[in-house]
Amino acid sequence: MTGLDWECDRGFLDQVRAFAAGELAEQAAAGPLDAAVNAQLLRRAADLGLTGIEVARSVGGLGLGFREKAKACEILAGVDFGFALSLVNTHNVAARLAVTAPAELAARLLPDLLAGRHHACTALTEPHAGSDFFAISTMAQRTEDGWCLHGEKAWIANGAVAGLSIVYAQTRMVGERDGIAAFLVRLDDPAVSRTACSVDAFVPAPTGGFTLDAYRVPEGEMLLPPGGAFRAILNEINGARAYVAAMCCGMLAAALESAHGFGRERRSFGQPLQAHQHWRLRMAEGEVALAAARALTAAAVEAVAQEAASAQLLAAQAKIAATHALGRWMPELLHALGAAGLSGQTPMKAHLAATQVVGLVDGSTEMLLERVAALTGRRKTELFREG
Repeated sequence: MTGLDWECDRGFLDQVRAFAAGELAEQAAAGPLDAAVNAQLLRRAADLGLTGIEVARSVGGLGLGFREKAKACEILAGVDFGFALSLVNTHNVAARLAVTAPAELAARLLPDLLAGRHHACTALTEPHAGSDFFAISTMAQRTEDGWCLHGEKAWIANGAVAGLSIVYAQTRMVGERDGIAAFLVRLDDPAVSRTACSVDAFVPAPTGGFTLDAYRVPEGEMLLPPGGAFRAILNEINGARAYVAAMCCGMLAAALESAHGFGRERRSFGQPLQAHQHWRLRMAEGEVALAAARALTAAAVEAVAQEAASAQLLAAQAKIAATHALGRWMPELLHALGAAGLSGQTPMKAHLAATQVVGLVDGSTEMLLERVAALTGRRKTELFREG
């Protein structure tokens, strides 16, 4: 199997594969993508519609669904995880604006996003609030003509370069889930100052943070009201966990492909490596781990696409399984290739670094295990009572 097993628009995916195998792979082979190259690739990806996969055709998008987005993430991450993460975050802001923003505001902002003229980001995480989303302390105070925001966001994908951000802030007391709202913030405003919190040592994505010092939000630029924002972000996080799982599968599949190619070409004791049983068994075990992660990921993607009640559990399980598989097998496969794995001819080194990040984004593995324990424990209790 060459990809995750669900139905998608095949013509669209062929274009994504061509872009990933061509321009993206060429740039990734030259070394980590700097900001200028990332911006150039964003514009090329936008030409293919990748910044508007889930955006309706009526406002300039492709009008496709979550399945296509997750599949595109898998394909792109198989070449460069950092670029895939950066792209999908810009896409997600465009998709939110298309659905939630007033028509006049969306008409002004969407063209630049869909054309890839600048990045965008979603800002939840704070220096002291990561997986514990309800602990965010960025505050939004009501004013006569809108809202005033104070606070700090950190570890935000695209935070170092984005022009626009959807910022989640508390309108009541810290910890009140129904007090959380989402606001549109222009990051070039004088009330916004960037802060450094780069993870470039692990993933060459333009990660960063920013501080809001009395940032004024006019009426009409609250994108999600208190109460509604909490429910919306939970659904979006389920989706993010599913597509991050797909990204992990994409990276592991690419690593296995590199290892198989190396095994056919490299000779050891007069035979190709793949002729040795210990090599074949190692590759087979890695393929089994990938197949298991893909099966859970496919189930999670389908549940998210259908907005099923099972999406929360399946997305958490898929992300745990996929990050574990990637973490277990990337070092093994890098070792199998030896020095060749460290060259720019394979994605091994970059993917190995990404394994240190995927277990943290959109919920740490420990937090997701707690979520799985709670959800499965609750279901078993219900079944016991029914029985």
